Amino acid sequence: MGTVPKILLENARRYGDASVAMREKAFGIWQDVTWARQASEVRSFAMGLASLGFGRGDKLAVIGDNRPRLYQGFMAAQCVGGVPVALYQDAIAEEVRYAVAHSEATIVLAEDQEQVDKLLALMPQLPCLRHVVYGDPKGMRAYDDPMLVSFDDVQERGRRFDAEHPGFFEVQVEAGEPDDVSVICYTAGTTGTPKAVLLSYRNLFAAGDSLLAREPWREGEEETLAYLPLAWVGEAFVSVFMAVRHGMTVNIPESPETVQRDLRELGPTVFFAPPRIWENMLRDVQVRIEDTTRLKRWLYRRAMRAALDIESLRMEREAVSFGRRLQHRIHEVLVYGPLRDQLGLRRVRHAYAGGAAMGPDTLRNFRGIGVNLKQYYGLTECSALAVVQPDTDARADSVGTPLPGVEVRIAEGGEVLLRSGGVFQGYYKDPAATAEALVDDGWLRTGDTGYLDEDGHLVIVDRADDISHLRDGTDFAPAPIENKLKFSPYIREVVAIGAGRPYVTAMVNFDLGSVGRWAARRELNFTSYSDLARMGVVYDLLEGEVRKVNEGLPEQLAIKKFLLLHKELDPDDEEVTRARSLRRWVIGERYAPLVRALYEEGETALVSSEVTHEDGRRGRTEAKVHVRQVESVPVTEAAVVGGAG
Repeated sequence: MGTVPKILLENARRYGDASVAMREKAFGIWQDVTWARQASEVRSFAMGLASLGFGRGDKLAVIGDNRPRLYQGFMAAQCVGGVPVALYQDAIAEEVRYAVAHSEATIVLAEDQEQVDKLLALMPQLPCLRHVVYGDPKGMRAYDDPMLVSFDDVQERGRRFDAEHPGFFEVQVEAGEPDDVSVICYTAGTTGTPKAVLLSYRNLFAAGDSLLAREPWREGEEETLAYLPLAWVGEAFVSVFMAVRHGMTVNIPESPETVQRDLRELGPTVFFAPPRIWENMLRDVQVRIEDTTRLKRWLYRRAMRAALDIESLRMEREAVSFGRRLQHRIHEVLVYGPLRDQLGLRRVRHAYAGGAAMGPDTLRNFRGIGVNLKQYYGLTECSALAVVQPDTDARADSVGTPLPGVEVRIAEGGEVLLRSGGVFQGYYKDPAATAEALVDDGWLRTGDTGYLDEDGHLVIVDRADDISHLRDGTDFAPAPIENKLKFSPYIREVVAIGAGRPYVTAMVNFDLGSVGRWAARRELNFTSYSDLARMGVVYDLLEGEVRKVNEGLPEQLAIKKFLLLHKELDPDDEEVTRARSLRRWVIGERYAPLVRALYEEGETALVSSEVTHEDGRRGRTEAKVHVRQVESVPVTEAAVVGGAG
């Protein structure tokens, strides 16, 4: 099975300079890094780490926007027996402090001045930290801290160390074993403090082999775009482990702001993304189409309705008439093909959505226009994925069937259990949590509720902690309702409330970009999100979106009231995780006055909440928030007062 360093060296021998391992866009030009050069760069940095005293079992934290240096540092640590720990580049100081201190990282590889400044301010709280290695020196000419050293200097030290210690590198790489810890990935921390997940090479390669046993990739021919944070296990899985194992080219966009343009220019063949990315793509298309001619709007809407209809028939295993097939071919030429090209999905063969629940209409839309999008299910603790929708049997209500080598069991109470070669080694420095997560001979408790249907498809209902009942006993799971609402191009985030309540309500974050364009077309004056959140016409717009969703919900689960939050939910304010998962307990406590207002007779509520400014300073914002009852959905029962549910 091997290790990443061993396979990297094999790729260098096999592909040499004839094949590209990594491609970086800088100053508008794609620059190739061949497999031979990649191995050389990794080797130099690995030997530089060794010269700094870094060795087997030590931890290297990496933080910053994706750049080849970060990936090379990641693999270099593995070459000398160390363990990389990736952090989110937008993590605030306290999150960085916790991860570096908890993992006991002795060296941090930081991409630029922004990340270096965070670390320098934290130095007194990080006695384990010996060196900070920086990639981009811009803005740091006057920095003189002795712990700072540049990436280039470490590589130069490494080349000298390599010359002075012949054979050292090969011995270190050869000493690596498949069961060694290959990476520490921190969980999102949705319900509390993030946990440090220990994943071995065997774990991650087993998960990858299971996927390829279902749907083979073309070895040495696939390309992907590395635009997601390396701290997300899915990015590490694809752009490090799968890329090295199968000779895939990893393309790094110029900046987070150019991702869509670079995606369109590149056209990858493999594309992993959480549902919010797919939803954002669709939202941007829906918003842009409003700025085109009446004829184009008519054609787009007609074609997308047809795509949804045909994909729904396919999912239900029903026949598609000749007329519909002919219409689909016409739409392929006029709409679907050009749309895939605009989205950068013209060459994609393997498209995946996972990490959170996806709205069924999002899946239908992409598959309807010819993108082979499939949902997958997995956790950090099972090496990213374990269940995937088959190519020919994607269903809107399931996340697919277990991959080869993966077992799924439903425990008493409905919790989903997994067992596979991808299941993790345990939580770092947390044996109690490990014992709670791993039960009965290697079964992993996922914390999600679901069931297996008669065809063996896994249907996920929601997080076990989020499943509850309305006051009348009706089952209530917030995620499915939230996902239906987020299909709207105008809605970015939703918190559905109903546990122990007489009816369902919602707190909504609208999408500033799409609602802002909508408002600009109507010549409405605004300068910020909060300005729009106070406008009655914006409430009218969003009420229309809520009513559309209510039409597809059972009467007892229809949203009776909603409000527009006065600010966007922000990971810096601990309201959502860095992966954009809701921290319901934080939201419930922080916005308790708003929750009460949704179940009382009044039409407004005052709220005061803490905000984190871009420079890290904390402040407070106060606002009057309006509550809107949804037309045609009467409220007939008084409410009880309490937290979000």
